Amino acid sequence: MLTIGKLGQQAGVKVPTIRYYEQIGLLPEAERSAGNQRLYSRKALERLAFIRHARDLGFTLEAIRDLLSLSDNPDQSCAAADAIARAQLAEVESRLARLTALKAELERMVLQCAGGRIADCRVIEVLGDHSLCATDHSHPEPELSS
Repeated sequence: MLTIGKLGQQAGVKVPTIRYYEQIGLLPEAERSAGNQRLYSRKALERLAFIRHARDLGFTLEAIRDLLSLSDNPDQSCAAADAIARAQLAEVESRLARLTALKAELERMVLQCAGGRIADCRVIEVLGDHSLCATDHSHPEPELSS
């Protein structure tokens, strides 16, 4: 059995994150010692390592919840897991395309910069007027709820 600190060290996850994953149900509630200290099994370490790796790959907590649910039922088809991974891949490809456009725009701004005075600075000018950009790289703002 591992304490929360040892679990975190072995999985590369901070203690508050482990508590949070327990709170939202990604990790089962830990067993407790006689002194009320959290104790974790090897299975909990494996589950936490799974979560950590999935987070490193950019999966959302909801997708991870779905993947964990699938992994808890190993006899079913892996089509649902494949669909989740494909959706994540599409999201990564979308982000890469956006980052590529951002890189190109920044390179263009820097190359056009005369290095003179701020009044003549192309970087400041372009940042102040999106219509001067070569590509549409705007990021959609999330709607604010009232």
